[in-house]
Amino acid sequence: MQLKDIDKQRYSKHFKQLFIGVSVLMLSIALVVSQLLMLLTNSTGDSNFALNVAGAASAAIVAGYLIRRYRHHPWMYELMYVWQLKQALNRIYRKQKAIKAAMQEGNRDAMVIMNFSYQGSKQLYHLDNNTITMDELNKAITELSNLLEQHQFSIEITDYRPELLDQF
Repeated sequence: MQLKDIDKQRYSKHFKQLFIGVSVLMLSIALVVSQLLMLLTNSTGDSNFALNVAGAASAAIVAGYLIRRYRHHPWMYELMYVWQLKQALNRIYRKQKAIKAAMQEGNRDAMVIMNFSYQGSKQLYHLDNNTITMDELNKAITELSNLLEQHQFSIEITDYRPELLDQF
């Protein structure tokens, strides 16, 4: 995965529209399915918990199917890119302890991985308007730059490949 330029306004607009659309769709389907199940089973009791859960599960399945079906549509481009970026960063995060230890020992691949992680996180924070942890992230980027300089390495964001994680 490589970092791409994403239009923040378009991403925010599409994220909000998708969130509202999925919420309305799931609420509608859950209500309709649970009411239909109550009618079909002649349920008149006080607790229809199982039928309501079935309605909610049906709604989740339909919403999941629709998102999966249309994930390659141009309208979903920014949303799917951010989702994939979050998955890539999560994969790095799970191995971060070993990666940081190798980075301190001068492992260039570890530095490439952490550079991608830091730059990807910076992009996500910008897209999601998360300014709370930006100072901490900038500090980590500076520390990585100092480490790169100390080991006389030159790296680019395009050096990152997911296969680099396999060694950790």
